[in-house]
Formats: sequence, C-alpha cells, structure tokens
Amino acid sequence: MFKKKITILSGIIAIILIVISGCYKTTTYVKNAGSDITETMSFAKDINPILTSSCALSGCHAAGGHAPNLTAANAYTSLTGGGYVKANDPDNSVVMLWLTGKKNPVMPLGSGPNSDINAKIYAWINQGAQNN
Repeated sequence: MFKKKITILSGIIAIILIVISGCYKTTTYVKNAGSDITETMSFAKDINPILTSSCALSGCHAAGGHAPNLTAANAYTSLTGGGYVKANDPDNSVVMLWLTGKKNPVMPLGSGPNSDINAKIYAWINQGAQNN
C-alpha cells in the first residue's frame, strides 16, 4: 500500500515538473499588424516622432549612444543606410526583428513590444521605407 502511494505521488510530481518546464518562455513574438494599414505612412509625420520619443533617448539611440542614431536629424539615414531596414521587406528588416522580439534585445528596452508602434513601422517599411 505504501509503495503504491509513493508511486502515485512520484508520478504526479513528474507530470507537474513536465508541465511547468513546458511553460517556460524566453521570447515574445508580436504579430505585425502593419500589413493591415492602408494609409500611407510618412517618415516625418508618423515614424520620426515614434523614434524620437521611444528610441532617441539618452543612453539609447541618441548621439553618442548605441547604433543606430535615431535622433530626428539622423534617423532616416541611420536606418536605411545602416542595413537596419530592407525596403518593402519588413519581415526581414533588423529593426522589425528587434521590435517584435525575434531578435534580442527586444526594443524598446524596458517596455518591450508595442503593437501600435510596430504596425506603423512595419507599414512604413512595407510601403518602401520612403523619406517622406
């Protein structure tokens, strides 16, 4: 009787450990809703303000910080000339990989993926990553 209880208890513990270990998650993936956006995204009006307020901060992607330099004056050239954006190919653009958690570290640091921001940047890249 005692052996039967030990066997059952051991089985329950083993199942719990398997279930818990299967729930471990290290990366968050966010669906890119940018393909649903039909209005034209403007770099100056829609994208640059996002970069200025979320990325071009002291210690992050400001002058003298981490590349790319995303200050208002340098963001477009840094993104497109630095290989971070592949026009018309947002799914393979490095910036989208960071924003969606497919590449670490997930950006923006601290707040993580933001579906509204990601959708606009995705749409802008999908529309050709124009400097408009």
